[in-house]
Amino acid sequence: MQEVTVTRDVSADPESIRAGFDDMGAFMAAAGFDEVTITGDSVTVARNIGLAELELTLEIVESDADLAYEQVEGMFDEMWTTYRVEGERKGSTITATTQFELGGMIGSALDATFIKRQRTNELEDQLAYLDRAATAE
Repeated sequence: MQEVTVTRDVSADPESIRAGFDDMGAFMAAAGFDEVTITGDSVTVARNIGLAELELTLEIVESDADLAYEQVEGMFDEMWTTYRVEGERKGSTITATTQFELGGMIGSALDATFIKRQRTNELEDQLAYLDRAATAE
């Protein structure tokens, strides 16, 4: 199992940061996906990579994290992501962690290092979005 963790300190209280999860479409789009479709607790994201389009269907799941989802369809054998917000009124820390196991035809053709680099960028962009949303209030 591979893992990517990104952390960001934000000068906002945890509730203001958690409010950024309310607009799931904008939050997921902040990761740079070309398409985001939300149906209930299911989120489908797509990204064009060269001649191929990669698509994942994610399901939001109950967790002790502030937000958690797992892949139910896509290129990974397993993939899940959690977001945790900790802090107090004057500042918080957001931690995003993705764990994944490559699989399928496309997954086996990709290098885990490439996936880690890509996912790190996506998570950093999402945490930046949460920072902007929380400090704009």
